[in-house]
Amino acid sequence: MENKKFVFIITKSYDNPDVVAGAMQLATNMKAFDIELDFFLMDKGVLLAKKGFAETLEWQKKDEFSPVAELIKTLTDLGAKFYICASCVKHYGLDKAEKIPNSEAKPGSFLAEMLLERQSLSF
Repeated sequence: MENKKFVFIITKSYDNPDVVAGAMQLATNMKAFDIELDFFLMDKGVLLAKKGFAETLEWQKKDEFSPVAELIKTLTDLGAKFYICASCVKHYGLDKAEKIPNSEAKPGSFLAEMLLERQSLSF
């Protein structure tokens, strides 16, 4: 398989954990093919970068997808990075929170740059 690169844009969290779980399950499956794949978290999706937040997603249908917290751990273990929309950091309280491994704040221009060289999937 040629060098494919993807960015998953996640805008959901507590408001639709099944969509988040489905996206992360797909990403985990894609990482099995050793492709470059990272995340850009925006809007409510930035909360996924707050350490311990994913464990609070109680409304997820547990029989259909792995828990979001486990998927995040698997993806970080596989080297995926979680870029946090810099404009959302303060609004969602991430400026004072401990964040998950492999995460860092980046401006929207960073996402624009990624989109010039990667395929995107938005959730």
